Amino acid sequence: MVWAVTGITFLVTVIVLLALVYAFSPGAIGIAGRLSRLLNSTVPVREEGFSEKQKERAFDVLASVGKILPAAQGKAQSRAELMMARAGIRDQNAILAIRGVKVLLPIALVTIVYLSELYRSSPFLIFAAAAIAGFLLPEMWLLWRISGRQHRLQKSLPDGLDLLVICVEVGLGLDQAILRVADELQIVHPELSDELHLVNLEMRVGKTRIDALRELARRTGLEDIKALVAMLIQTERFGTSIAQSLRVHSDELRTKRRQRAEEMAAKTTVKMVPPLVFFIFPALMVVILGPAAITIYRQFVK
Repeated sequence: MVWAVTGITFLVTVIVLLALVYAFSPGAIGIAGRLSRLLNSTVPVREEGFSEKQKERAFDVLASVGKILPAAQGKAQSRAELMMARAGIRDQNAILAIRGVKVLLPIALVTIVYLSELYRSSPFLIFAAAAIAGFLLPEMWLLWRISGRQHRLQKSLPDGLDLLVICVEVGLGLDQAILRVADELQIVHPELSDELHLVNLEMRVGKTRIDALRELARRTGLEDIKALVAMLIQTERFGTSIAQSLRVHSDELRTKRRQRAEEMAAKTTVKMVPPLVFFIFPALMVVILGPAAITIYRQFVK
């Protein structure tokens, strides 16, 4: 009976985590939707209405549970909003949903520990570890999502910058070039396209170009984008050629990208040492020295 209750509690915990991942997953339709947009098909791709409703329902439940915790104020609130923006989550209730998981997950983990009787060796330590792990796991998931999105943005930036150089050199203004690049990268690099569209929308509602670009650098948190924004601001202030500055910066970005690849390749030999020492060498020693050790043992036994 105890194991049955433990299994049910574990399944509930897994369902809560899957609901969180599903609630914050991008709303794209997948390969069919991307191919439909790419081919400009007039036949609409049918969306799963039931799944969308379940996603919204799970999100609303998590947000309502998150209201139990006191709301963050000041710097904590600003940091939470910035982390959501860097993770690509634009929903207003996303912070409440994360807080809701921070309420439900510790309770579920503590319940699992209690029902499975894992706490007998050290009750206080194990219960505290389960509660802390349940509270920190949503934060770790959010950091993992931010890291993945920043990595995709960093990989897509050289392509976007090359397109921006081409658009500016053919005579488009910087605002029109940013919008054009955002439209062209919508399928291949959706994260960068989303950020550039947001820059264009901010300029439309009244923000200056400098403020919108600075907000882009703050929102993404990437050093390459910060360098690009600083270069564009300096170019606009001093009146130099935007096309020439973009081309020089694009070459530098390509060089940095190649240097990063070379650095990762140089680290490969060092990273291979732990698997070799702990997994491959013991197996080789068993295969090579095993028969000899057995022979020596038999000789001594006789």
